[in-house]
Amino acid sequence: MDLKVEKEQASGETVIRVSGEVDLYSSPELRKKILKNIPSSGRVLAVDLSGVAYIDSSGVATLVEGLRSAREQGAGFVLVSPSSAVRQVLELARLDSVFEVR
Repeated sequence: MDLKVEKEQASGETVIRVSGEVDLYSSPELRKKILKNIPSSGRVLAVDLSGVAYIDSSGVATLVEGLRSAREQGAGFVLVSPSSAVRQVLELARLDSVFEVR
């Protein structure tokens, strides 16, 4: 299943909708999209993961890098509706409490 990444503006936030599989081969595309769209200070980047069927450690590393970059720039970074596959990986890595999840 290919990765699909779409950007939109909603309620004053930048939203990146992700669907498909986030793995070693597709995570660089997601990384590029996330880092390119980190908003200015005080704004929020929301990453909608409801359509993600699979995520591996490289995908999780991409999310962590996005969070770190947003914090460095004074922006918010939230995960929206992570699928059960994403939620399981975040829980296994004990990152479910690190990210703000809506």
